[in-house]
Formats: sequence, structure tokens, C-alpha cells
Amino acid sequence: MTSVVTSVGTESELADRILGGWLGRIAGNMLGKPVEQGEVWTRDRIDRYLRKAAALPLTDYLPEPPAGDEDGPDLRPEWRSCVRGRIHGSCRDDDIDYAILGLHLLETHGFAFSTEQVGDLWLLRLPYLQTFTAERAAYRNLANGLKPPLTATYDNPYQEWIGALIRADVYGWTSPGVPRRAASLARRDAVLSHTGNGVYGAQWAAALIAAAFTAPTPRAAVDTALTVIPASSRLARTVRRVVSLYEACMSWEDTLTTLTDETAGLGWIHTVPNAAVLTAGLLYGEGDFTRTIALTVRGGLDTDSNGATAGSVAGVLTGADAIPSQWKDPLEDTVRSAVFGFDGARITELADRTLRLVTLPG
Repeated sequence: MTSVVTSVGTESELADRILGGWLGRIAGNMLGKPVEQGEVWTRDRIDRYLRKAAALPLTDYLPEPPAGDEDGPDLRPEWRSCVRGRIHGSCRDDDIDYAILGLHLLETHGFAFSTEQVGDLWLLRLPYLQTFTAERAAYRNLANGLKPPLTATYDNPYQEWIGALIRADVYGWTSPGVPRRAASLARRDAVLSHTGNGVYGAQWAAALIAAAFTAPTPRAAVDTALTVIPASSRLARTVRRVVSLYEACMSWEDTLTTLTDETAGLGWIHTVPNAAVLTAGLLYGEGDFTRTIALTVRGGLDTDSNGATAGSVAGVLTGADAIPSQWKDPLEDTVRSAVFGFDGARITELADRTLRLVTLPG
């Protein structure tokens, strides 16, 4: 670990950034969870809700619905445990379960893990009913005796959705400043359930987080992450499009309107439009933790997944100490998880275990 620490700072600085990644992921996930239903909670509808609650600019967790307000759509059923004033530890969510499962994978099998071992760990540690879309299809295929890569392609219409991207963080946290290794690890995990842009999304997210340890700005991290995926892929073209609009000084709102039109028809859980929302949140957030996760969640689509990844990147960029207390304190250093053996784990303990895994590439 010594050489890696030298490239990203002291060991205590690295520890602070890894903890920042964990805290940021959990806080961003919690921020987006009440409005995670992209076909209902559009960007305009989210902002109308926030205006009605006098919560714009958004600087804290979502407010609960005003008493007697029955005009808008319902929040997700879990909202009572993830809105401001009601949070006592994190909610359980698959966006956090997969970060925990990835940590357990690396602790169990090391960085030479196989895709088959990822699947074995799912069957051992993850309840089937806590999987969704491509992960549920792959889980079912595993239980029926299929092997990768067939697990990703057989009877699975969700191959390019966002599921593999949300599993990528731990590979970035354990590869600080080494984005290509992070992407390679994420790819080995992703091909269990995804193909094409679904796999590229995981590689991109892992590299983005790894790059955040050494990048001077979010823009630099985004540029680095683009180098690990095919330049001709729709994901890469979409991310570059967001960057070009940002460089042209287009407003955040107009950038997202443009990208919404250009990615129409893919659906609210597809990797590509969500990567656009995430990229815009990172660029227009300009390194400020609160602004980054607030803009990302206000961008709509898969709000809790996007908020989680944006929070992870922003948390690594700033470090845990610099994350404002309104995001950290309600978490009470406690995470809920469906991963067998991890429910109630301390966030600081998970971060310490992640730090112990950091090694040079083999």
C-alpha cells in the first residue's frame, strides 16, 4: 500500500477519502430514495415538490410531504426513514448492498476473483427478492445452473441497465489513482449480468471513482474515466456530449433538457441517460459535495443510484471530514443491509476494511 499512498497522499488522507466515498454513497442514495421512480418523479416534478416545501436550493435530505398535500404523486414507501428529521442510520437499499457484497468478495477471493465467484457469493449472501432487473435475471439463471456469460444474456432484457454500474464503487475505492485496474475489476463483476453499455457503465464508474483520488477537479476525473471505455460507445458519446455543453456554458437545466431529448426512448433505468444525469451533476456541482448530490438527484431518472454514485465520487474528492454534518450525522455510523452477516455494520468499519485491501496492481 505504501506506493499507492504516496501517489494519493498520506495513509490518513487516503483513509479519509475512502470513508468519504462510503459516506457519500450512502448519503446520496438516501437523498434520492424517496423519489426513485423516474417515469413518475420527473425533474420538473421533483423541483415542484421542493418549491412547495420551500426546500430550494436543496441543501439537506428531502423534506417530508407537507401535511394535507395530496396533489402530487406518492413518495416511495420507505420515505419515512429517509427524509430529513426522520433518519436514524441508513435505509436498506441494493445500491449499498452491492458495495458491501463487493467488499466481501475482495476480502474472500482477493483481486484475482472470477465472475463465477461473484455469482456464488450472490447465491450465498444476497436474498433473491432483494435483486432487481438484470441482477434478478442473472440470479435466476445462476440458480438454474447457467454459467457466465450466459447468465447475462439468457432471458434478460435488462442487459444495458444501470445495475452493474451501481456495483462498481468498491473497485474504485480499492484502486486509488489506478483507474484502469478499477475498470478491469468492475468488468469482471459486470459481465455476470450485463453486456454492452451496461458493462461499460460499470467500468466507467469504477474508473471515475479511482480517478477522483488524484484528479484535481471533477472534470479531470470524468476525462480520465472516458479513457477506459470504447470511444464509439453510446455511453462515451453521451458523456462527451454533456462535457461539451458544460464547456459551452449551457445551464444545468438546458443541458439536461438537451440530453433528455437525445436519449429519449431508452427508459429511466438504462445506463446511458443516467450517466448523463450523473455527469452533469458532477460537472455543474464543481466539487462541492452538497451541490453535486443535490443537482444529481434533482436530475431525476434513477435518483437513488445516481445520487449514490455522485456522492461516492464527491466524497472521495473532498474526503469525509469535509462532508457537511447534515449528511453524515443522521447516518449514525450505521448501515442497514440485506447482505447476510452485514446488517447493522458500522460505516467506519466498512471503510477501514476497504482501506486494508488497497494494494498495488499485480
